[in-house]
Formats: sequence, C-alpha cells, structure tokens
Amino acid sequence: MARKKFETEAENHERWLISYADFITLLFAFFVVMYAISVVNEGKYKVFAMSLDNAFAGKDTVVVMVPGQATPVTVSAMPSPAQRKRAEALRREREALKKLAQDLSATLAPLVKEGKVKVTQNSLGVQVEINASVLFDPGEARLAPDSEQALRALGALLKDDTHAIQVEGHTDDTRIATPVFASNWELSAVRASSVVRLFIDSGVAPSRLTAVGRASNLPVASNDTPEGKARNRRVAVTILSALPDTVTEIPTN
Repeated sequence: MARKKFETEAENHERWLISYADFITLLFAFFVVMYAISVVNEGKYKVFAMSLDNAFAGKDTVVVMVPGQATPVTVSAMPSPAQRKRAEALRREREALKKLAQDLSATLAPLVKEGKVKVTQNSLGVQVEINASVLFDPGEARLAPDSEQALRALGALLKDDTHAIQVEGHTDDTRIATPVFASNWELSAVRASSVVRLFIDSGVAPSRLTAVGRASNLPVASNDTPEGKARNRRVAVTILSALPDTVTEIPTN
C-alpha cells in the first residue's frame, strides 16, 4: 500500500519583519523618554542643588553660573538676619492676634452664640462684626442703652492693647432721607462715630481710632431678602495688624 504523502507548508522568510518592527517601536519609545528626561532647566537645577549643599554646609550664599548669562548669580542659601528677625516678628504678631481674637470671642460669648456678633481673624487683623440691631434702633445713630454694656466690655479689653482700631458703619440699600440723615452715608458714618466715642469713654486712646462710613457699598449678604438686609446693617470693628497681610482668615467663633 502506498504511503500518503503530506504536503509541507512553504517556509515564510518574512517573519523577521514582525520582530524588527517591534524592536524599532521600542527603540523609538526609549529615545522619546530619554529626551523628555533630558529637557530640564539646567540653571534652576544647579541653583537648587548647590543651594541645598551650601545650606547644609553652613554658608549664607552660593555663587552659580546660569546658562545664558555671562556673569555669575549669587543665591541666598540661608535666611539673612533681617529675614529671620521679620519671621520672628510675624510669628509673635500672629500669636498676639490669635490670643486677642479668643479673648474678644469670650468677652462677647452670649452675642456670638446668638449669631449677633462674629469674630474673625483675617489679613488685616481681627474683626468684630456686630449686627446693628444690637446697637441702634432703626434709622438711629444713638447707641441703645442695652448695647453699651457689650461695647464697654469690648473697650475695656482693647484699651490696654496697642493696635490701631478702625470702626466701620454699614447699612442695607434701603434709601433713607430724614431731617437728621440725608442718606445712608451720613447714617453709617455717625453710627461708626458713636461707637468710637464710646470706646474713648472706655479708655481707648483716641489716636488709635478711626471712624468710617461705608453706607451700603460692602454688603455681606443679598439685599433682596429681609434676612440679607438685616445682616448688612452692621458695625465692623477691626483691630488692625501691625504687620498686615501676615495671616489668613480664621473663624474664631
């Protein structure tokens, strides 16, 4: 019986192209990655590296060559005495303002709890925001008898402090025109002056005080609702930092 002959497949001599293509692709990717890593700002890298090295070596400055510049650049590796002194002053000022904000919050705790007073620490210093309903009758700038106790307690706390104090009067956008006040400008300014006068009577040095009328120009809420109008009618007492722009806003109540 004759054996069946098996046909053999023809050998493919181009299979090497697949491996070659894979190799070229990987090689291309490798060079792309290497190029990306190599594109570094050499000048900044040298400044950073040498500054760290000299800082740990106890040197105040380091001189480096920056690509593209003919002359060397002197880089500070450690804070100067003046910088260290200012940093320490900023730290002390932050602590003093934080302590003052805590004392103010404690002094006005009942009103803070009722939401009628808000104490915050911001870039200007410490601000005590008092709702106008606590201090004045509607359309009036004379302090209500019940309000004087809280303000005198505030004045007693501030009289031994050394920071400047700015008192701002604010209103809502409802127009006012009375025989006493022709507009909200007059009303807000006189209200601020009333608070300043009481602080002076409480022992705060007049040279530290400033009264400002803002009218309705700096609202903290929408004037479209009665609740918003009520929030906008306020007096803001700001104890100004001796080193402004040194703290971020921190609620203290």
